[in-house]
Amino acid sequence: MDSKDFEAEIHPLKNEDKKLPVNMGDPAKAEESSKGSPGQPRLSRCRTVAFFLSLFVCLFVVFVVSFIIPCPDRPASQGVWRVDYNAAVTYDFLATEDINRDRIQDVLFLYKNTNGSNNFNLSCTDEGETLWSHPSSFGRNTSILSSLLQLPDVDADGAPDLLVLTQEEKEVGGYIYSGSTGHQIGHRGSLGVGGTTGSLVHVTQAGAPYILFPCAASSLCGCSVKGLHETATGSGSPLKRDPRWEGALNASIPGPVWRSPGALRYLMNVPGKAGEDLLLVGAEACVLVDGQDLTPRWTFHAAQVFRKPILGHYKPDTLAVVVENGTSVDREILFLDLSTGAVLWNQALPSLPGDPQSASLPTADHRSAFFFWGLHELAGTNQTEPGDSRHSLYMFHPTLPGVLLELANVSAHIVAFQAVLFEPSRHAACVLLTGPSSPDTPGMVSVAKHKVRDLVPSSRVVRLAEGGPDSDQAVRDRFSRLRYRSEA
Repeated sequence: MDSKDFEAEIHPLKNEDKKLPVNMGDPAKAEESSKGSPGQPRLSRCRTVAFFLSLFVCLFVVFVVSFIIPCPDRPASQGVWRVDYNAAVTYDFLATEDINRDRIQDVLFLYKNTNGSNNFNLSCTDEGETLWSHPSSFGRNTSILSSLLQLPDVDADGAPDLLVLTQEEKEVGGYIYSGSTGHQIGHRGSLGVGGTTGSLVHVTQAGAPYILFPCAASSLCGCSVKGLHETATGSGSPLKRDPRWEGALNASIPGPVWRSPGALRYLMNVPGKAGEDLLLVGAEACVLVDGQDLTPRWTFHAAQVFRKPILGHYKPDTLAVVVENGTSVDREILFLDLSTGAVLWNQALPSLPGDPQSASLPTADHRSAFFFWGLHELAGTNQTEPGDSRHSLYMFHPTLPGVLLELANVSAHIVAFQAVLFEPSRHAACVLLTGPSSPDTPGMVSVAKHKVRDLVPSSRVVRLAEGGPDSDQAVRDRFSRLRYRSEA
């Protein structure tokens, strides 16, 4: 190899300024190449025109869609409304569901009109399609221990199935129904022990479903859903058993799986560290039990739990359980950390007969707003009769632990109450169902909705401790600025 070529190969940058022309053999082609093709400028201009024309068309379409073509009206929920029914009775049932799929919750309740007025020639079955309807007869001396409990799909038809527990003399029985057809699956299955109301279905970490219910001698009894299904059908079941739970149960006769320090009143599935845990509310204590091995995580001794606890977030992203301990003038609201059982907040709040269930709504700061019924001033008076005072609705948020906001006073008999987000991540509202205290005495039935933010400006600030850095109006402003979020 020539030494110059070899040096150029090793040091190419040295000869960069000495590169030979590409068309060294044809000077004419070299000159033409240096000048470029005469058609290239015209092609560049065409491309530029096409680009700007396309951009103009896109902007024009955006303008037309955004400003000229009217957008369809988005349905919006009203801030307040009320519907009255004369000479009617109502029942303790109030639910919300998006029936017409417009992303706004609809209110469902039951009432019976006794004088024939305000009746329509339509029924619920005329508006929705009835999936199935089957009469059931449990026997003359049979009492129902539970509402419909949802089971996993035991008959492999793609729909969850249903379970009803009954009491016949001293024996608990179970009836399984297909969720898609309503037909009974197999025969009645026996759970073999006496029980009381308040059952639930608990799924272990292994994916095995078990029926749990309070039973005699202050115990928690259980039965494998797989075993009940096999007994009812006389064949195998696709469901699972949990080996750790089977050790606590008799394989042939269901029995106690846990002993309570007092009579069990409420059972709740609550989120745990790995799967669901069990919150057992007894006459003497509240106990959080590990959902896998049924060992107590913590015990909180309470004199008398007023009603079923509710869940919410006192600290950001940390669940708390709200317990109403005591009745009437002795009622106390307690916030317990769900993971430890420690008391986070407590406040005496006397109750009146007929006060509805408390409620909670998640807020944007990953806490919750809580709604309690009672009468704060009752603590210093002798007014204990329903006619002496009105039911008061209080709002509480953990960022203001020394304040309750009295939103409303109601003198009518309250049948049911709910705090609802009518639209996802939008304003919170209170829905109140009032009516006669007895279904045998017709009267005025009303269902009303009030936007929480509209109730705040006229609310009364109740200070639970002396002093405080904020004025009453500053407190109302902070409650008005609360933002809510939909549950995951």
